[in-house]
Amino acid sequence: MANEFKEQGGVATMDPSGFRRWLSSRVVRSVVSPKRLASVESKAERARSQSGSSHQIEYFHQVDDAYSHLAAQTLRQLASRYQVEVVVHLVEGPSGSNLPEPELLLPLARYDAALVAPHYGLQFPANAVAPNGDNCALAQRILTYVAGTGFAEAAIAVGQALFTGDGDALQQIAAQAGMASADEATARVRAGTERRAKLKHYSGAMFYYGGVWYWGVDRLYHLEQRLSELGLSAQPSVPLLFPRPAIDSGSYRANGSLTLEFYASLRSPYTAVIFDEAVELAERSGVRLALKPVLPMVMRGVSLSRNKGLYIFRDATREARALGQTFGNFYDPIGAPARRCYALYPWVERQGKHVALMSAFMKAAFREGINTNSERGFRSVVEAAGLSWEEALREQESDEWQQLLEQNRQAMYEFGSWGVPTFRLLDSEGNQVIWAWGQDRLWLFAREIQRLLVQA
Repeated sequence: MANEFKEQGGVATMDPSGFRRWLSSRVVRSVVSPKRLASVESKAERARSQSGSSHQIEYFHQVDDAYSHLAAQTLRQLASRYQVEVVVHLVEGPSGSNLPEPELLLPLARYDAALVAPHYGLQFPANAVAPNGDNCALAQRILTYVAGTGFAEAAIAVGQALFTGDGDALQQIAAQAGMASADEATARVRAGTERRAKLKHYSGAMFYYGGVWYWGVDRLYHLEQRLSELGLSAQPSVPLLFPRPAIDSGSYRANGSLTLEFYASLRSPYTAVIFDEAVELAERSGVRLALKPVLPMVMRGVSLSRNKGLYIFRDATREARALGQTFGNFYDPIGAPARRCYALYPWVERQGKHVALMSAFMKAAFREGINTNSERGFRSVVEAAGLSWEEALREQESDEWQQLLEQNRQAMYEFGSWGVPTFRLLDSEGNQVIWAWGQDRLWLFAREIQRLLVQA
């Protein structure tokens, strides 16, 4: 921490911004540590055992959310495989600082859900439409009425009608299944949203078990592993219902005929998790990697709630460890360190060392706990990338990087994304094949690359 001190009148004092960086980094390291997670899980299990209550999963369903439609399709399978009780809540969508781009989130979810559903053995309508307000209100009334054992089946049918824009089908479901009053549905959604807030979350399609959150079908493998370890699986010798898809580079090589665009930022924990994996996939599959750095959202003035920030770090750390990575020894690179590294980007790109620099920076910040705000820390990053420190000092005053990063941000918004890491696959003519946001989508690109090469 010595590098955060400065001299004032011959007395060493701590730079206030440096202190905040040091303190926030310590908080994050503590929150994401394996010891902390194990303590949360064991404490929850002791409390459950002492109370004599059953193993209970709480599921939070948002009717206009495509990811919730996928999650609803897993409920019956989970209840059948594991000795658990599933309690369902209806909720509103995220809001405020938990929803930075409200006009983009739901369309993204619909597009993404259609991409991944077949790979999980689930269904999502092709060319899904945005559910209108009246249909969503009716959906909430139906699902309020059928709360309990009939929820999963009704939620699947309701979701199909919502995302195909079939109001007649929704009315027919209401006539057959029944529906609560508008006031009862409003109260149910309010109660579910309040329960979620009390448990410190903000999103739909969430599962909560024993002090830990699991997002949608993509995180069920974590929950399944935990339930299996507790001896709750009725079929312990068979594979998980929803295992993590492997990032398999396959046997076919593209020889540069395909391009994988990779939109990444230096302060994103999810980018740090998947960065080297993405580079390796491109190398193994013969795809040209086009790295597109963007400024972190918080450095673009996008606010982030404390609950969301902590969940992201916990989840990213859990995902990294599932990939066999050491992760979570964090020293926040927000602000000056990130800008300093970005300033070198045009220079290192001309040398072909831009990938190495970003990899070294994120390794230092997210795995090695190196203070990249110090001269010694930043120098270690530069030299780890195979660069000259003396030359880097001459290049760090350049402002060429600002226009480059802004161009990348605008390009990302044009095709519908706003966060990182985002991937986009282009064919030999430069046409878009697919795009997706999230470190948990790299496996999808690995499969799509192989599919295209088999057809070539």
